[in-house]
Amino acid sequence: MSTITAVDLFCGVGGLTHGLQRAGIDVVAGIDFDDSCEYAYATNNRGIFIHADISELKGADLEALFPKDGMRLLAGCAPCQPFSQLTKKNKKKNDERNSLLRHFGRLVADLRPEFVTMENVPNVRYDPVFDFFIDTLNENGYLVSHQVVNCADYGIPQRRKRFVLLASRIGEIKLVPPDQEKCSLRMAIGNLDPIASGESSPNDFLHRARTLSEINLRRIRASKPGGSWEDWDDDLKLACHKRKQGQSFKSVYGRLTWDEPSSTITTQFYNWGTGRYGHPDQDRALSLREGATIQSFPLTYQFAPTAEDVSFSTIGRQVGNAVPVKLAEAIGRSIVEAAS
Repeated sequence: MSTITAVDLFCGVGGLTHGLQRAGIDVVAGIDFDDSCEYAYATNNRGIFIHADISELKGADLEALFPKDGMRLLAGCAPCQPFSQLTKKNKKKNDERNSLLRHFGRLVADLRPEFVTMENVPNVRYDPVFDFFIDTLNENGYLVSHQVVNCADYGIPQRRKRFVLLASRIGEIKLVPPDQEKCSLRMAIGNLDPIASGESSPNDFLHRARTLSEINLRRIRASKPGGSWEDWDDDLKLACHKRKQGQSFKSVYGRLTWDEPSSTITTQFYNWGTGRYGHPDQDRALSLREGATIQSFPLTYQFAPTAEDVSFSTIGRQVGNAVPVKLAEAIGRSIVEAAS
């Protein structure tokens, strides 16, 4: 079987790259405009990190990264914010991000690799730029398959729906079916060191929880796994909870449940008040390591060189935006099967 070599556009800290490598694909480079991702990408993966703007790249730039023989894969997860939060207020900014998927399509047409894959939020299917991307693939001789999957079906301890596209110029291709046991939160993070609000583990400086205020400590102590702020006494409830509009957000300030998958990990998972991100029995929000583990990054994955370099906002954004490693591995296995 021919070797498969890949370039990962919009690589971030390497979730997609890491999973593809686990599946046996040689990812020679990851490209991203966010240079804060370089340490994690380069430290944990074999490919080089290239700090570049995708809109300024040409097919020849990518061609130079691939070896002369073997099959090529162009992979990427264009920033999903414009497809998940299309608002009039941010229309100009979203249009600029939208264009990144157009540039992905342009590079596919320039390079014409044997395989293409894209992972994104399900709503990407309803944006006009997606039709452009599909038309580009069809015009260049690709057979395309795509579907929405629940990451929990692929052994990821998280209810997270994602859109996965696979395209091949050498024959049919489709995502491999789930073949792993469902993974609960307990199975994923149950053995990590117990820590308190504002503390970090002496064994892993990424296993660090953000400090809760005194009122939020009282609130989380009154919270039940799988429950909501409705379980609190009235003096603990926020003003927004007492208004009709706020009463529909039941998961905000919620605790997770040990024997179920986690809620979707967002870029704010370390903030207890942004969703159901309370630890099942410790009085704190999820730690950075726990969020990364729920995204199926291995426990050894490094995101910062020292404890002093750990930033909740930076690493939270990197982890929340990443492709779950186990989903990426399933994508990689699909491509390897199609190439054989």
